[in-house]
Amino acid sequence: MTAFPFPLLFGFLLGAMIAILAWRVHALSASGAAAAAVTGGLIFGLGGLPWAVLLLAFFISSSGLSKAYARRKASVNEKFSKGSRRDWGQVLANGGLGALLAVAHAAFPAQAWPWLAFAGAMAAVNADTWATELGVLSSKPPRRITTGKVVERGASGGITAQGTLAALAGALLIGGLAVAFSARRWLVALAGIIPLAGLAGALFDSFLGATLQGIYRCPVCEKETERHPRHLCGAQTVQIRGWRWLNNDWVNFACSLAGAGVGVLAGLLLGR
Repeated sequence: MTAFPFPLLFGFLLGAMIAILAWRVHALSASGAAAAAVTGGLIFGLGGLPWAVLLLAFFISSSGLSKAYARRKASVNEKFSKGSRRDWGQVLANGGLGALLAVAHAAFPAQAWPWLAFAGAMAAVNADTWATELGVLSSKPPRRITTGKVVERGASGGITAQGTLAALAGALLIGGLAVAFSARRWLVALAGIIPLAGLAGALFDSFLGATLQGIYRCPVCEKETERHPRHLCGAQTVQIRGWRWLNNDWVNFACSLAGAGVGVLAGLLLGR
């Protein structure tokens, strides 16, 4: 990987500036901005320019898509545990692993696996976000990834062809940027590894949403939702499946972990 080191202090200053800007445009809550300043500071300061580019590509594109077509997506907001203004849990779910990998990169600068893992993790969370934000706009209803059964639009574990293609596009964006900032010997490997890792992570996210994630039902609206303890209507939701502790934040973290794992494994198999 080409080295473009930033001083750590500069990394934290840049992370804080971006976090404040994101808070001001309502992309982050106050707690989300604080978490973003820390995770971003570690990634910018310890990873340098290549790591910063991948993180910013994810954050800017995902925040933009969260705001896009807001009226068309308003009907499915009750499905999701949180809104488009990300809090500390969402920030750590998507960027916490990246911050840990930046520390690993600083500790083992000659090793390739932290960069592969980071690129895979960013590709996965970007793919998952693109799939969610664009998949709900599909004209065809989603189907549960495990059974193929038609489910409500926005339901956890539901996938569409449009959402899957969006996931691939999001992974390709991160993969392309990873290639652009990598040494020449990495180009062919990264061109295939990172999009694959991203798509695998997004599909794993959907699998967890269909099987183990804690899912609830509103007895008043009679709709399935991730929201707990109360639905948007104010009624208390009742758990219908999954593990209560495995909420959407943990599922997103697992998505990033899966992407990182696939990235490292593929790199090892290719002898990188």
